[in-house]
Amino acid sequence: MFKPFQRWGATLAGAASLCAALWAAPALAQTTPVRVGGSLALTGPLSATAVMQKIAGDIYLEQLNKRGGWLGRPVEWVVKDDQSKPDVARTLYEQLITVEKVDLLMGPYATPNILSAMGIAQRYSKLLLHNTFGLPALAKYDMLFSVGGQAYEIESTWPNLVFDAVASGNKVPKTVAVLTSKFASVHFVTQGAREAMKKRGLTEATYLEWEFGNRDFGAIAARVKEAKADMVWVGGVGLDGNLLLDAMKKIDYVPPQFFIAFPASGPMLKSPDGKGVLALTVFEEHPPFTSNPVAAEFVKQFNERAAKANLPDTSVELISAVAYATWQVLDAAVTATKSLDDKTLAAWLKKNQVDTIIGRVRWDGTNNFMKGSDLYRVKQVQNGKWVVVWPRDSAAPGAKLISP
Repeated sequence: MFKPFQRWGATLAGAASLCAALWAAPALAQTTPVRVGGSLALTGPLSATAVMQKIAGDIYLEQLNKRGGWLGRPVEWVVKDDQSKPDVARTLYEQLITVEKVDLLMGPYATPNILSAMGIAQRYSKLLLHNTFGLPALAKYDMLFSVGGQAYEIESTWPNLVFDAVASGNKVPKTVAVLTSKFASVHFVTQGAREAMKKRGLTEATYLEWEFGNRDFGAIAARVKEAKADMVWVGGVGLDGNLLLDAMKKIDYVPPQFFIAFPASGPMLKSPDGKGVLALTVFEEHPPFTSNPVAAEFVKQFNERAAKANLPDTSVELISAVAYATWQVLDAAVTATKSLDDKTLAAWLKKNQVDTIIGRVRWDGTNNFMKGSDLYRVKQVQNGKWVVVWPRDSAAPGAKLISP
């Protein structure tokens, strides 16, 4: 008689332990963070802009966790420094998946690094959102999604946007000096600009290239001065524009109309030579962009944190805005699907659009870009601020392009 009761008691004890474990499991799950892994160019040639993506992401994560995170769990961003190097980015994304075992991925900054991360994401069938990829034809992985607001056809949409903006001024250029870094994305768009110029009847006064990371623009400045063009197109990133303008100043040359695709926003704004410079953007700190209450709150918080980080320009513009929008998209997908499964999230994105601070983002074009049109605008340095001047429906109140 003793042994059966002993076995029965042991069974009850085991059942009690199992029930305790089952009751404890949900509580444990709720305190286990959802981990999102990614890299940013926190050091190296691209660090001046990547740091803005870091601040924007930190703000969004703080807001998200105050709302309860995802699926009742806090969200943690595991950020690695890829040093502006594609090979380092590749290694880091491999580590994030295999060693860190993150739940989801967030793309890095800049085309070469995104391309490296894409290869790793594809190998492990992971969703990857990105916002600064300038070679859409190479983004062939089915679970890679652009959140930068750009169309697939950027080699035609961006140059024509810029030339339309310049044509809206009082002096329409007839000759253009075309300069470009060999940095893949801006080089690609610049080739599109050359084709657009031909169709518009614009004359190419000179064409010059330089290696990414170059810091000596003296010879290029001299060639541009000799060309005597009405406009200078610069396929450049980061400090390229500042260095070019400084080299031109040393030989007493001021370009009549100066466009650079993606400058380091703060340094260009603070430069005494930056007046009238044109660039691309999707967001600036003025209506209609700041009419969105979510955008207005983000602007406030970014201003404060950028000031603490001693950034030369504390305002929200292209880079920080697309970074925030990328988190909005990932948040929307997780919230709608109540899932962290990469394939489930990708399937939802293909069928839906997401309202963000840069506008409504969709993935109806080739390689999960926008089709035909995009959210890009042309901005100009005016009275010490970046303001959108084209198209007119996105321009700052009362602002219009200032011609030379």
